[in-house]
Amino acid sequence: MVSSKADTPREYLASLPEERRDAIAVVRSVILDNLPAGFEEGMQFGMLSDQVPLAVYPHTYNQQAASIACLASQKGYMSLYLMGVYADPTRRRRFEQAFKKAGKKLDMGKSCVRFKRVEDLPLNVIGDTIGSISVDDYLRLIKKADALRKSGSGGAKAKAKAPAKAKPAPRKAAPAARKPVASRKLRNASAAKVRGARRS
Repeated sequence: MVSSKADTPREYLASLPEERRDAIAVVRSVILDNLPAGFEEGMQFGMLSDQVPLAVYPHTYNQQAASIACLASQKGYMSLYLMGVYADPTRRRRFEQAFKKAGKKLDMGKSCVRFKRVEDLPLNVIGDTIGSISVDDYLRLIKKADALRKSGSGGAKAKAKAPAKAKPAPRKAAPAARKPVASRKLRNASAAKVRGARRS
């Protein structure tokens, strides 16, 4: 990922090659024209960032302002990160459907929409998506995600371990079969034959 050292959006745009600067400027304008009240533009992780100010919500997991969208020029393409779409499966489905309906090919990871030209994006869909998420809506999504993250890592309440299953008792060996005991009459008859054989 290409990261800029620019401190302000103006410096960031000025640092880009002309072709990239023009494309990023167009998408940035669409975002800013539709950005709901309460968000502010700044720089974060070397990218243009539209975010909830820390003064409004300082309880983020990484101590950084919660970004709803980021925009950056990468080495081989440009990136538009839509965290509000990533955090809401229903909104993501609508976004994908609207993108397809506009006749554009969506190249998207978890939150990153990759594009090489402005013409690759349905700008009205981008604007509508940005404008559909208020600060309050986004904070609810963030708090829900934080709660899931904490519970998934153990959180304050450790998950109770399931009781170990009792091992089955070992089977007793079957008693050895006893040899059949000859009846008394049979024993006596056998003895008589032996005695008779000796006498002869």
